[in-house]
Amino acid sequence: MSNQPFVSTASPHLSADCEQCFGLCCVALPYGKSSDFAFEKASGTPCPNLRTDNRCGIHTQLRQKGFKGCTVYDCFGAGQKLSQVTYAGKDWRDHPESAKEMFDCLPALRQIHELLSYMKEMMMRAETSSLHSAFGELYEEIERLSNLEPAALLRLDIVHYRSSVNQLLVQASEMIRANVPAAAAHGQGKSKKNKKRTGSDFFGANLKGADLRGASFRGALMIAANLQNADIRNADWIGADLRDTDLGGADLRGGIFLTQSQINAAKGNVNTKLPDHLNIPSHWV
Repeated sequence: MSNQPFVSTASPHLSADCEQCFGLCCVALPYGKSSDFAFEKASGTPCPNLRTDNRCGIHTQLRQKGFKGCTVYDCFGAGQKLSQVTYAGKDWRDHPESAKEMFDCLPALRQIHELLSYMKEMMMRAETSSLHSAFGELYEEIERLSNLEPAALLRLDIVHYRSSVNQLLVQASEMIRANVPAAAAHGQGKSKKNKKRTGSDFFGANLKGADLRGASFRGALMIAANLQNADIRNADWIGADLRDTDLGGADLRGGIFLTQSQINAAKGNVNTKLPDHLNIPSHWV
């Protein structure tokens, strides 16, 4: 559903390939009318913009038509895996008896693929070399889950597996950020006006020009925060909400668990420095 191709450090099967998917996110996922979606849609109901060939009829105009939310969704390759592997290329349109089950499987498989993507990222960073073996073993275990039959997939305790993976992800993140200057690692900005926020509340925060190297924004609410020209290298972004966050001129190189969908949700410009595996969104230019 994104305007931008998802180019990531993860294996190709962990990146969305809409041409190999049956438009699952456009059918399975519900959304309410908001600034992200022009109208309300229930789960299991095809979006009116979804064509019979499973392509989006307004793909190049999603933002202009009021569907910004579509441009920031990433299935991490779960859509094509369900379409072509789990259901062996059997389209829900031609096999309506499997449609609901297929739609129900998408959120579960997406979470599995998301975990695989994060682990793959950590196995490609030199700073976490001592954890690569542990990540490799856990990766194989989680990858096996992605090949389960639909009924078994729906019975999975995803929370349990997320907890197991998260313990190792936290350890890896701390290892990468260990060599960052202490003041920066605690999220303290250089400017006096950049007061430290409590918890994960950075809604509308003014952190322009701040030294935020090695900061942890795990699960942080960054909506409409001002991070213009901030130094945010090697920060942890897992689960952070970057909707309308101003990243103009900011340096996000080395970002940990930073995804293209998060970048697509933010604002920025050609002077924003991103990790090599991420692209400048078209709406930034």
